Amino acid sequence: MITKRIIPCLDVRDGRVVKGVNFLDVKDVDSPVALGSYYSSAGADELVFYDITASVEGRKLFTDILREVASTIFIPLTVGGGINTVDDFDRVLKCGADKVSVNSGAIANPSLIDEAAKRYGDQCVVLSVDMKRVDGEFHVFAKGGTTDTGMEALSWIKQGVDRGAGELVINSIDTDGVRGGFDIEMLQKVCDIVSVPVIASGGAGCEEDFVELFKSIPTIDAGLAASIFHFGDVKIEHLKETLAAAGIPMRIVR
Repeated sequence: MITKRIIPCLDVRDGRVVKGVNFLDVKDVDSPVALGSYYSSAGADELVFYDITASVEGRKLFTDILREVASTIFIPLTVGGGINTVDDFDRVLKCGADKVSVNSGAIANPSLIDEAAKRYGDQCVVLSVDMKRVDGEFHVFAKGGTTDTGMEALSWIKQGVDRGAGELVINSIDTDGVRGGFDIEMLQKVCDIVSVPVIASGGAGCEEDFVELFKSIPTIDAGLAASIFHFGDVKIEHLKETLAAAGIPMRIVR
């Protein structure tokens, strides 16, 4: 049986890991290098690194910090933020990323997904989607969750997978940072229409939220979280033991 993955997320702004609520009220947390190294040794299955203001500020991702993070970890690394061209994919991969996450860049130019998948393979292309309920439907938000594109999210996700995205990160803006649990309704609707791995993001507040996620949606592949790991509310090693005891397949390194 394929094991489920636990993935910490580093939201990086101005070279520091930060965290907010509903993508707002952002506070400083720690150094991405220190946190990345900690999670690599603490049992995390992968690490996600987002330069969260690159798209908003119209600049390229900070590669110096990325290189340093990549050099200190021994788990797969997904990187996103300011990815607008295939050259951006190349630059980030050369800095040590294993997979590249696209969001606003793909919204502006959907063919970026096709081009990147053709050059680097589907497994390298991660489509990250910031979703929020608007007037009874799920909308796609761009530029770090600040701009409502008006696009219906489920059709956009299906298009992205058809174009070659090999993995999805589904970020619920409604539940992000609230610590009230993952957005099960939203995630189930996504899993119902795709066959690629889906990573759930936004809302984890305790170990039981992960148990509920994997029990409620057996096809979900991974749970991603930030603040509960950053602030020590949940320890990854203990979380995995809890999940394994609940019958959820986990990779546990002893």
